[in-house]
Amino acid sequence: MQNNGAIGSYYSDIKSIFVRTCNIVWTMADLNRLKVVLVENKRTSKWLAEQLHKDPATVSKWCTNSAQPSLETLVEIAKVLDVDARELIISTSDNHLHIL
Repeated sequence: MQNNGAIGSYYSDIKSIFVRTCNIVWTMADLNRLKVVLVENKRTSKWLAEQLHKDPATVSKWCTNSAQPSLETLVEIAKVLDVDARELIISTSDNHLHIL
């Protein structure tokens, strides 16, 4: 019976490592194109922060994909930049990352 406990513990440890690894990969994935779109429009993250009345550090996190804006904020960003909101998001359709 001790063996079953050891095996269960082993699988629990493996599952925990897998979940943590997946979370790291997911958080490192680029989900938005905000930085690229700002450059294309010759704008800075500081300018965008001023337009949105947001902390520049928050906008910087969005630009580096270390945090993501809400959908409502994404739409507001699109309006400020005069672009389609879909230009700000990286598509994951067909298991390939590409621009919408």
